[in-house]
Amino acid sequence: MDTQAQPTERDRASHPSDHSDHEGEEERSRSAFLPDVVSLLPGGRLTLSALLCLVLLLLVSVFVMQPFEIPSGSMEPALRAGDRVLVNKVAYRFGAEPQRGDVVVFDGTGYFGDADYIKRVVGVGGDHVVCCDSRGRIAVNGEPVDERAILYPGNAPSAVPFDLVVPDGTLFLLGDHRGDSRDSRDYLGAPGGGMIPVGSVIGEARWIAWPTGHWGSLPRDDVYARVPAPGGAHG
Repeated sequence: MDTQAQPTERDRASHPSDHSDHEGEEERSRSAFLPDVVSLLPGGRLTLSALLCLVLLLLVSVFVMQPFEIPSGSMEPALRAGDRVLVNKVAYRFGAEPQRGDVVVFDGTGYFGDADYIKRVVGVGGDHVVCCDSRGRIAVNGEPVDERAILYPGNAPSAVPFDLVVPDGTLFLLGDHRGDSRDSRDYLGAPGGGMIPVGSVIGEARWIAWPTGHWGSLPRDDVYARVPAPGGAHG
């Protein structure tokens, strides 16, 4: 009987050199793509790098962080006219909502005017907001709020009295420079009653990016920390 081993399927497989030649051709094909693209661009790799950076900045601006220039002194002293802030556009996604004390940028179309605005959240849905108590303070859900830490020096909390309940899904917003701010107080008799839908909020202003001498983060002031939730339970 012929006992010589017969070649198996494994024996008939391609030699390693065959694989390396094939893979090398694929690598050369893929690596040739980038030089081809670069050769079509004026400026070559420098132009390609600049384009990639612009695309990245565009994606960040659209989905994550957006610069916003402060148009007036309505948020002094925290923010001055001409300051540029970075707005966190994902702050209120994934179930989170603006809280009292947050500084937000929002689209005022149909409520304040056809532009973007920046104000501080004073009341959220369900809050009972009153101005002013016997000591001239705003009260939210029966709790007086000492706003001196955020108000423009010498400003009263409001020269306009009001007594309102913020509808669910909306916000009551005021500027820190109460004597130089058009805000929810000025539109109480207009459509929407001066309230801004939560869905109109673009994001939360958290950082001052320009000028460099004013660079820094916007601190989360705790002046509203003692305000109870609507119905009396403290948040």
